[in-house]
Parts: sequence; C-alpha cells; structure tokens
Amino acid sequence: MALEIVTVPCLSDNYAYLAHDAATGATAVVDVPEAAPILNALRERGWKASHILITHHHGDHIDGVPALAAATGARVIGAAADAHRLPPLDEAVAEGDVVRVGLASGVVIDVSGHTVGHVAFHFPESGVVFTADSLMALGCGRLFEGTAAQMWRSLEKLAALPPDTLVCSGHEYTAANARFARTIEPDNQALISRSDAVAEARAAGRPTVPSTLSEELATNPFLRAGLPGMKVAMGMTDASDAEVFAEIRARKDRF
Repeated sequence: MALEIVTVPCLSDNYAYLAHDAATGATAVVDVPEAAPILNALRERGWKASHILITHHHGDHIDGVPALAAATGARVIGAAADAHRLPPLDEAVAEGDVVRVGLASGVVIDVSGHTVGHVAFHFPESGVVFTADSLMALGCGRLFEGTAAQMWRSLEKLAALPPDTLVCSGHEYTAANARFARTIEPDNQALISRSDAVAEARAAGRPTVPSTLSEELATNPFLRAGLPGMKVAMGMTDASDAEVFAEIRARKDRF
C-alpha cells in the first residue's frame, strides 16, 4: 500500500511532508522548518510521528527537529556526511541505504549541489521522492556549496526516476521559477500552460507542490539543459550538458 502524503506549509514559504503508512500507523516527517504546524497536522489526523527524515542542514529545514523529536520520540535520520551540522541523529545514512517507514522502503539518493551532503528519499513503491532544495517545482536550489557539475549529476539521478513519480520539494517558489523559465523557453506550450495553472493556484491560496516528474521534464529548464533544442536556444550547441545547466543557473541567480 502506498504512503499517504500530506503537504504541511511552514514559515513563510517552506513545506514539510507527512508520509503515513496506514497498515502500521508509522508516519515519517520530511524536514522540520518549525514544529507547531507539523504537530497540528499530525493531531488533526490522529497520527504520531515515528521518523524524522532530514534532507540537508539549512535552518529552514531543521530548526524544528529538536522540538518535534522531543514531543513525539520520533527516530531522526539524516546524511552521515552532514551529521556534524545536523541535530543529533539516531541513524546516519548515505546513498543507496534503505529507510523503512512501516511497510514502505525508501532509498537514499545523494543530491549534493545546493549543499554538499544534501540527500533525497525515494519511495519507489509509493511513487514519491522527497527532494527538498535539489529538484524543485520548475527550478532547483541555488548552489551554495556544491558545483554546477555536482548539481547536474544530482538532477540526472532524479530525472531517471519513473516519470509518474511525485516530486515533493521544499518551497513555494514555483511562480517566480515559472517567470524565469519562460525567459529561457518562451514558446514551450507545456510551460505556458503550467505557468497559468500555477498563477491560478497561488491566487486561490493553494500549494503548487508536489508536482510530477513528468511535469518537470516537460517544463523545468534545469532538467532540460541536455536537450539539443535547449542548447540551440541557449546558443551553446557545442557545450556539455553540465555547462548549459551552469549557464541556466547563472542566469537564474541574476534574474
């Protein structure tokens, strides 16, 4: 049985996620920007957090971990490579390790780039990947620590997942990302339609995440950097995929 996914708005533009296994009652919380909204979401559903999965060390993803762990006794899991700057871990993981939430099994993916040590959690049987600030809706995280080549390798890993995979990313940046994406591919009809849908959702106060990987492959310029048409549009026909990605990222940083 697939995990039930709940999106929990936190802070001004962050998201945490609940991943609930109905068969066992186990519930993972993915990232904890602040504890109160998550505890409220759990209480409303009669669930209790059994696991806390941390994607990376930035405060807007971990500041609520100590309070949530103290309130629930949840097992805290994060990257071994990042353990020195995360809250105390009950389990330190690396790429390829398996995390179990009830009957559901998730695989750890190293998605360094935004930070070095950033991980994603892919639950293949549930068709969901928690990407936080690596692959985002119509975007990707700024390269605070890693290189463009690192981030491109990380995005390639995520792009290879099944297209119907639900992408649970960490922020409500989609409208701004859409405006930038249309400067790169102004004639992409799928992107134009998605931009309109994003604007409608935000006007109604609805989250624009999760998205599907198929949507990202069709509209996210950062995932599309290796396409021949993108290289032509960028005037970089002889460049490597990673070089085109780096240029798109640089333009977004200036946008």
